[in-house]
Amino acid sequence: MRAPVIFSGHGSPMIALENNEITAGMETVGRNVIAEYGKPKAILAISAHWYTEGTYTQSAVNPRQVYDMYGFPEELYQVKYPVTGDPGLTNRIQAVLGGLVSIDDSWGIDHGTWTVLVHMFPKADIPVVQLSVDSTRKAEECWQIGQKLSALREEGYLIFGSGNVVHNLRRVEWDNPDGTEMTHAFNDYIVDAVKTGVRDKVIHYTDGPEAAYAVPTPEHYLPLVYCLGVADGNKAHVFNNVCNLGSMAMTGFIWG
Repeated sequence: MRAPVIFSGHGSPMIALENNEITAGMETVGRNVIAEYGKPKAILAISAHWYTEGTYTQSAVNPRQVYDMYGFPEELYQVKYPVTGDPGLTNRIQAVLGGLVSIDDSWGIDHGTWTVLVHMFPKADIPVVQLSVDSTRKAEECWQIGQKLSALREEGYLIFGSGNVVHNLRRVEWDNPDGTEMTHAFNDYIVDAVKTGVRDKVIHYTDGPEAAYAVPTPEHYLPLVYCLGVADGNKAHVFNNVCNLGSMAMTGFIWG
C-alpha cells in the first residue's frame, strides 16, 4: 500500500501550544494515517522554512530541533520534538533525485515541521528527514521533483509538506479570526483545483484571483506544489479549510 502524502498549513508557531479546531484536525489526520496505513517507516518533510538556493536534504542521525522564530513566549521554546534522522531515507532521496540534491546538515527540524507533527504524531517516534524548498526553481520544476519522490511512497515513507496556501505576513490582521475576501478567493480557487485535479491551476498559481496578495513570496506555497507532484494523481481530501489572521489559510490536504 502506498503511503499517503500530507500538506498542512502551519501559520503562527504558537499552533504548537494550541488546542483548537485546527490542531484537532491535525490530530485526526495523524490518527487516521496510523489506523489505515500503520506507522510510516519515516517522514520526508518539505518545510517552507528551509528555503535555499539549491535542493538539499539531511543525513544527521540526530538532527537538532530548530527554533527559527523570535519574540514568542518562553513556553514555545520549551516544546521538544526529539525525532531521529533516517540514513535509509537519506540514501533513497539521493538515489531518486541524483545530482539534483546535496547533503546539508547545518539546518535541522524547523518549526514548519515540528509545530504540526507534534499534533499529528505526538510520540515523536517516526524518523524525520527534511528536504529544502529550492528558491532557484520554478513551480513546475518543484512539481517534477515531487514526481521523482513519489517512488518513496511505495517503500513506506510518508511525504509531508508544510507551508500555507495563503501567507502574507505584511497584511496580517492579528484581531481577525477569519480571512479577508482576498484570502478566501485565492484559497477557494486552489482548494477547488486540488480537489478536482486541475494541476495546471495549482502550478500556475499566479493566474489565480488575488494571487499577488495571497502569495507575495513563494516559499510557503511551494511545499504544496512538491506534494502535488508526489501525490501522482491521487484524489485529495481537504482538512482544516480555515482562514485566519486576515491573510493566512491553514488549509491542508491528504492524498492516498
